Amino acid sequence: MTLAEKLVLNFNELNEIEQREVVDFVEFLKHKKEKELFNLMDEVIDENQVALDELSK
Repeated sequence: MTLAEKLVLNFNELNEIEQREVVDFVEFLKHKKEKELFNLMDEVIDENQVALDELSK
């Protein structure tokens, strides 16, 4: 059984309130990952600000 199949099987055994909690948690994880990516992008920009300023001239 794949991980996805196991997840679906277990998810379907939960009541609706518990399923909503699982969905909320998955959305939280996705948001956390997106936030980490944006923070990394901000760090790259900050670390290279001088070079970016030169390029924009």
